[in-house]
Amino acid sequence: MGIFTRFKDIINSNINGMLDKAEDPEKLIKLMIREIEDTLVELKSACAGTMAGRKRVQQNLARAEEKTALWAKRAELAVSRARDDLARQALVERRRFGQVVDSLGEELEELSRLVTQYQEDIVQLEEKLASSREKKRMLVQRHLHARKKRQAQEEIRRMDNSETLARFDAFENRINRMEAEADLVNFGTRPILDEAFESLATDDEIEQELERLKSAGSNPKEEV
Repeated sequence: MGIFTRFKDIINSNINGMLDKAEDPEKLIKLMIREIEDTLVELKSACAGTMAGRKRVQQNLARAEEKTALWAKRAELAVSRARDDLARQALVERRRFGQVVDSLGEELEELSRLVTQYQEDIVQLEEKLASSREKKRMLVQRHLHARKKRQAQEEIRRMDNSETLARFDAFENRINRMEAEADLVNFGTRPILDEAFESLATDDEIEQELERLKSAGSNPKEEV
């Protein structure tokens, strides 16, 4: 595939559409970036070669123009000296170099057009490369986010399975049992203590009542 064909395919490609249809978008974008980078290297190399060729043509054109001017002056000099034979030869040379000038001028124009085209293509390709690299960065971020999300979901599912729930239930039952055992340690202590104090209070009341009865018996009221 030629460099211009590859360049055209890359520039006209719909990156988003290709990535949406790809089974492995990240792998595809890496391949696209590599293809763009390789094409960009070839374009820059071709542009540099064309610019070097243009410079050579410019130098040859300058020399041909100098030769054309030189033979024109020689023709004039020969005519001024009545040397028509030399003037004719000088005019032939001037015409020959004039044709060279015309040919080199056309070649220079074509090379300049190619250089301009190369430079424009390089700019477009660099923009495409920057866009592709940004797509790659976003894909990598999305991939990392998706992986972390998947890990979180797997952890949630693992926590929700019956075995994990059974362990939590067993732990909860164990705590409930420990709390119940703690309550049993003091079970009955307070009621017994309360009964003891109530018994003491009752005994005091009985003793007081007995004393009143004794007092009433030992001091009978006098008849009027």
